[in-house]
This record gives sequence, structure tokens and C-alpha cells, in this order.
Amino acid sequence: MTVFRDLFKDYRFSFSFIVLMIILILAVLSFFSPYDPTLWYVVPRDMKPSAEHLLGTDSNGQDIFWQATYAVRNSLIISLISGLVSRVIAVLVGMVAGFRGGALDRVLMFIGDSLLVIPLFLIFVMLSMMVREHMNLVVLGLMLAFFGWAWDARLIRSLVLSLREREFTMTATLSGTRTVPLVLKEYMPFAMPLIFSTLINNMAWAIGLEITLAILGLVNLNIPTLGTMLNWAIFYQSILLGRWWWILTPVILSLFMFVALYWLSVSISEYLDPRTRVQRVGA
Repeated sequence: MTVFRDLFKDYRFSFSFIVLMIILILAVLSFFSPYDPTLWYVVPRDMKPSAEHLLGTDSNGQDIFWQATYAVRNSLIISLISGLVSRVIAVLVGMVAGFRGGALDRVLMFIGDSLLVIPLFLIFVMLSMMVREHMNLVVLGLMLAFFGWAWDARLIRSLVLSLREREFTMTATLSGTRTVPLVLKEYMPFAMPLIFSTLINNMAWAIGLEITLAILGLVNLNIPTLGTMLNWAIFYQSILLGRWWWILTPVILSLFMFVALYWLSVSISEYLDPRTRVQRVGA
């Protein structure tokens, strides 16, 4: 409880916590939706917000509020798959490269650096076109994860290189501690703040890239996400026709999610750093 009390002293964490709780509530509400998100013309088209339809309806005959709950849930699923799988890859590559060094380090870093310098967006466009017929939440999440670990692996490697030169590493090595227990018991506590902050950042990156690909029509548009909601709103020219409730819903949700995830990452990273924690909470 003390941790949360200290964190809530930071307005960024408080804002992020409230926004993410609202987002999670919307995602849970999708399980109680009275409408199938894949069906069209289940409600009257292009209706303004009212008591019956809180955020109005779109030109596909779908209730925008309930579509938004599905969109938030699916976007979170994509970002979690991307973030968690890429963290596993980043931690394994960074830890092994930093601790082992030598030729293995050079090979792993060459692969990671290659992913950093190649134009990833063009790669995503090409892959999305190739697997568009089989594109679903899992496939898209794994595709983003495969290309989203390189920079974070380099950060973890740099941390491990620093830890490897400390006295406790030499003491543990001389006492006969094996590599895996050494990494898990000694290195992971130091790496967890970095892993957690990069997880949140990767989730925001995955949501942004999914929105970009969806606007270009490179994902399955029948699966409601924040990106596909924007795609349909743009396709039906909702701005020109004055249907502001349609396009503003995914735009506002996306902006709040980006800001909340960024501030959550920054506030927790600063709290886990003893120097900034003393400045902020005085303890």
C-alpha cells in the first residue's frame, strides 16, 4: 500500500491509472455487448448520440459505443502479445549477449542492429499484404513482437555488461554459482525496471503501428480495433459529413491510451530509481 500511496503523489501516475482503469472497464464491457461486432446493419445508420446509442451509430449500422469496447479490447490484446513476446526475446538476447560476450555477442547484436536499420514499416506493409487473408489478433501481435525487441535487447545488454564487472558477480562466480541462477537471482532485480518500462513503451508502439496498418487497409477490417474504426470512419468521410461522434471516438481513445501508457512508464521508472524517488516522495 505504501508503494501505491507514493506513486499516487505523482499526477502522471494518477492520470494514467484512472485512464487505464476506464480502458479496462470498456474492454470488459465488450463481453456483455448486445451486438455482434462482425455484423452490419443491426441498428439504424448514422444516428447521433442519444440515450439509446451513447456514442451514436455509424454508416455500417453498428453501435459505436459497443464497437469501441471491442476495439479497445482487441487493441490491448495485440499490444500485450507484442509486448510480452518481444520482452521474452529481448531479455534472452540481451542477457546472453551481455553475459557471454565474444562471438555470440557479435552475432546476436548483428541481428538486432539489422532490425534497427532496415525500414521496418515497409517490411510490415509487405508482410501484411502476404498474410492478409490469415491476419488475426495473434498473427499481428506476433509479427509486431518479432520486429520489436532489438532496441530493448541492446539496452538490457548494456545493463548486463555493467553488472558483469561488479564485485558481486565475481564473488558469485568464484563461489561456484551457475550462470542461470546468477542471472535470475542477481541480474533480474536490476533489469526488472528496464524490462517493465520497455514493455509499456512497446505496447504503445504496437497500438500505434496497428492503427497505421489498419488505416492503410492492411489488416482484417472485420475485426474491430482502434485502427479499423478509424479506417471505416475515414472511408465513409465522417469528417466531411459532420459525423464527428464516429471519428472522434477512436481518436480520443487512442490519444488517451498513448498518454497514459507513456506517463505510466515514466512515473514507475522514476519511482524505481532511488535518486528520483528521493526527490519526488522524499523517502
